[in-house]
This record gives sequence, structure tokens and C-alpha cells, in this order.
Amino acid sequence: MRNILAAVWTAGALLVSAAEAQTNPVVVELYTSQGCSSCPPADELLEELAKMEDVIPLALHVDYWDYIGWKDSFAQPAFTKRQRGYARAAGHRTIYTPQMIVGGVDHVVGYKPMELAKLIEKHGDAAHPADLKIVRNGNSVSIRCNPFNTGPTPLQVQFVRYNPSETVEIGRGENAGRTFTYHNIVTEWSLLGVWDGTEPLDLSVAAPGDDPVVVLLQRPGHREILAAARVR
Repeated sequence: MRNILAAVWTAGALLVSAAEAQTNPVVVELYTSQGCSSCPPADELLEELAKMEDVIPLALHVDYWDYIGWKDSFAQPAFTKRQRGYARAAGHRTIYTPQMIVGGVDHVVGYKPMELAKLIEKHGDAAHPADLKIVRNGNSVSIRCNPFNTGPTPLQVQFVRYNPSETVEIGRGENAGRTFTYHNIVTEWSLLGVWDGTEPLDLSVAAPGDDPVVVLLQRPGHREILAAARVR
């Protein structure tokens, strides 16, 4: 498949892989649907992002297009709720697919790879106050982070798992008759608790199976993601 991000770079966009010089990966959330005819280019773009070590792309399939003839097999109402939360935080009245949220704060509606490239570079260059690490231990993961030097900073500790890839034949709706392979499909997103950053964070969480694990430290209210880590 054509490397979309490489094509963007060749065309003169800012280099997405500039984030490779950073130690803290940039989180990109894609809100998408199998029943959305505008989503395949964004889904392909997410596939290219999934090849980058310093970007954590996550596909959250929403359920609000299910009524037009095809029920998305990956969709969860909680993902629609999360997208609506981002809209409220940003003062937006409408949600869209496809839509990408970068670092918890920057919104990209539609297929705009050059705009996305600039945002990934911006977040990759930003200072990160947290040194978050996760380690897999059999059927569990250990989560550790050093205290902040800036005083109390309430952060939500969020736990994410995703399916690296799965192919789906679309039987009805706008994409009827087409077959797509989706990537980094979120299967679980849960809140482990709130950490104030004044004492070391030290958790052990059950994580059976081989699917990758992502941990995010995010400001409450669908705000900035200050740290992220992944184990595969």
C-alpha cells in the first residue's frame, strides 16, 4: 500500500517522523466507522501511523452510523461518548467521522494528512513532565511514573487495549461490497483512577492475552494527554 505519510513529506509537508527524536509517543485517536464512506482514507492513514514507534494511533469505532444499514462490528457506545466529551471540551456542537484527536487537545476533521503531520510534530516537540513506563509481567502489566516537580496535577490514569489488525467484509450500507483491514482497533478503554502526581505511581493491572496495552495520563475533562506508554 502506498505510504501516505511519505507522500505527504515528498509533497513538502512538515515531517511527521520528527517525533522519532522524542521519548514520549504522541497519541492520535481516530474516530471512525465501518459504515462511513468518508472514513477509508483516514483508516489507511492510521495504518501508516501504526508503523511509527513514537506515535500511538488508536482507532475508536463509533456507533452512530449503524442506522444507515451496516452495524460496525468494533463500535462501542463508550467511544461515541468519549468523542462527544471532546466536542464539549472544545466548545463544538457536532461530532464527525472521520475525526482525529492529537494529544487530547487538537482536532482534525476529515482526511487532512498535512495538518495531522504538523500537529504530530508539535506534540512530539513539546516538553513532557512525566516519565511513564509500563512492563508486561505474564498476564499483568506494571505501571510506574515518577512524581511531578510542578506540584499536584490531577491526572486520569487510563488503560487501553487494542487489536493490531482485522479484516472485515462490509455487507451493507455506504461501503457495501468492500473489504477493509482495520488497524489498532480499540477493544477496551477504562479509567484506573486519578493520580495527583505528588507520590510515585505504582500499579499492577491484569492484562491477559497478547494484545498491546497502552496507558495514558490525561487531564480530567477530555483535556491534554501529558504522558503515554505502550507495551506490545
